[in-house]
Amino acid sequence: MDLHDLLVSRIRDVPDWPKAGVVFKDISPLLADHDAFTALVDAFAGQCGEARVDKVAGIEARGFILAAPVAYRAGAGFVPVRKQGKLPRATFAESYDLEYGSATLEVHQDAFAPGDRVLVIDDVLATGGTVAATVELVRRSGADVVGVSVLMELGFLGAAAKLADRYPDLPIRSFLTI
Repeated sequence: MDLHDLLVSRIRDVPDWPKAGVVFKDISPLLADHDAFTALVDAFAGQCGEARVDKVAGIEARGFILAAPVAYRAGAGFVPVRKQGKLPRATFAESYDLEYGSATLEVHQDAFAPGDRVLVIDDVLATGGTVAATVELVRRSGADVVGVSVLMELGFLGAAAKLADRYPDLPIRSFLTI
């Protein structure tokens, strides 16, 4: 089975979660399957090698689950990008809009060294707000974002095209488009 088919077979649709009309993409079965999880981590890590990555930034919360083993496999550091108020030291903060308000992400000010090459990883690319906020946080630290990689993109929302317009030289990759 190729990677695409393996991933699709291990992602479960949960209708009406967290509210009516939404179909939640549950990656728990993928994470629980050693072969599928290993294949995904290896695929992400391969991108790190291509880009000579120093750090892997994982976006809260499911991005942590994916980014930490990728960093380990790639021989890079892992940096958590957290929701506001979750980090104990001085942070950079970046707010972004949601369909019903706004949210803020933070990263420790010393998480990246100037010139670090950073791959940003998350589970889902939906509207692009969390990815854009994370790119800005990494850049504010003086590091370079060399790519964004996600397990799946909700293609009908058009976030990849919007991000490509905003960051024309930034590779944005997804293993699945839904």
